[in-house]
Amino acid sequence: MTMRTTATAAVAAGVLTLLAAGAAAHGAPAATAPRTAKTAQACGVLAPGASATAEKAVAAACEQTGVWYTWGGGHGPQPGPTYGQVDPSDPDSAQDPQRLGFDCSGLVRYAYHRAAGGDPLPGNAHHQFHSPQVQQRFTAAQGTAPLLPGDLLAWGTAGSVHHIAIYLGAGKMVEARESGTRITVSDVRPGGDYAGAVRIAPATQPGTSSTWGTDVWTHEEPSTTSPRVHRFPGPTTVRVQCQKHAQPVTAEGYTNDAWSYLPEHRSWITNIYLRGPAWLDGVPTCP
Repeated sequence: MTMRTTATAAVAAGVLTLLAAGAAAHGAPAATAPRTAKTAQACGVLAPGASATAEKAVAAACEQTGVWYTWGGGHGPQPGPTYGQVDPSDPDSAQDPQRLGFDCSGLVRYAYHRAAGGDPLPGNAHHQFHSPQVQQRFTAAQGTAPLLPGDLLAWGTAGSVHHIAIYLGAGKMVEARESGTRITVSDVRPGGDYAGAVRIAPATQPGTSSTWGTDVWTHEEPSTTSPRVHRFPGPTTVRVQCQKHAQPVTAEGYTNDAWSYLPEHRSWITNIYLRGPAWLDGVPTCP
């Protein structure tokens, strides 16, 4: 019985290998992380009420079920699966440099990049939990009752969040949990050091824009001669409070004297590096 089972498994593995090779020969994307068969649990929007952006984020994350968890995965220059690193505190991560995939925050970053464009949630789980893109917060004591699909659940403390996952509804979440496992649907774990959840502002929220370009800096005042404050390594979703005419700036082949104030970053950015017209529609003039 053991020999027959082993042989059957070997044949199945061979068929999967041939199928994968055939897909590659017909132009399957090389950047897609390898995956196992889809999880038996349904992955998708399991409750009503979420924004279109949140539903798109859920769909993007669910497409990655079966892909490897890999420590540090998903934190390359652009959102998407990357090979991981060895976590010195976790022996199970020894193979992560050979595994293409995501860690928990890498998956969240990728999902909201797909949903909203730009790179609205860079950084690790702690950065995402405290992101300026957060629209609403929920305490651990509130449980899952007020949550909607696409909300981000976090574990740790307010000062040190170490894990994050995406809520699906109906008490389920999709997560990249730990080395040696694959992205999967899990039951929400409300005990232990569950820290609560956050809701990300939809991309269509009034006053929301996106930067473009690389290594773009904000300034203390609407002037390039004032001190630098914050660096955007790549396209990032930002909230614009107001705009005003100030120092003319010439960059990237454009000249513009409009500057926008970003309240979460407490600084100014030239409108040249904000997507849209030179003077942003629907954004008030700063006093």
